[in-house]
Amino acid sequence: MARAVIVVDGAKITAQDKVYLMLNKPRGLVTTRRDPRQRDTVYDCLPDGLPFLSPVGRLDKASEGLLLLTNDTQWAEQLMNPASGVPKTYHVKIDRVADERFVSALSEPVEDDGERLSAASVGLLRTSGRSSWIEIVLTEGRNRQVRRMVASQGANVLRLVRVAIGGVSLGDLTKGQVRSLAPNERVDLQLSCS
Repeated sequence: MARAVIVVDGAKITAQDKVYLMLNKPRGLVTTRRDPRQRDTVYDCLPDGLPFLSPVGRLDKASEGLLLLTNDTQWAEQLMNPASGVPKTYHVKIDRVADERFVSALSEPVEDDGERLSAASVGLLRTSGRSSWIEIVLTEGRNRQVRRMVASQGANVLRLVRVAIGGVSLGDLTKGQVRSLAPNERVDLQLSCS
């Protein structure tokens, strides 16, 4: 099988090694390479010397937690494709005490701005004082979906932390820290795709 060789200015061009990272994104950073408003970005957390990496999905500025970054566009597309059904798990602090009725209502699909928003599962983690932590698992990600779903039930999100994507969890990775995905974690994520 013949292969093409690309040469630029006499130098042979070779493919870059694939890089797969996980970052514990702190709240307050935007998930973009450059921000026209000069806000801090997730790229400020990455070490120097890496090839160009793209985020696999997004977390808004007010959200925190697990964010994957890679230069493997096919792998990223497979994980982000809604048809893949990769579960994404969020722990969400809300501004009210959640009861069984609240959790049940949040488990039902909601129409918002012409979009049908639904969760794969919703559960109560704990309550204290005037707030609660709930767990929401999504298999598709729409813009600000968790916040919109919670608002549909008359509550507000106080904190939103993505704790897992597929079988890969945030674990003890501290805020702002980044590490390479282990080979078995990459395989687990690929197996999470339907």
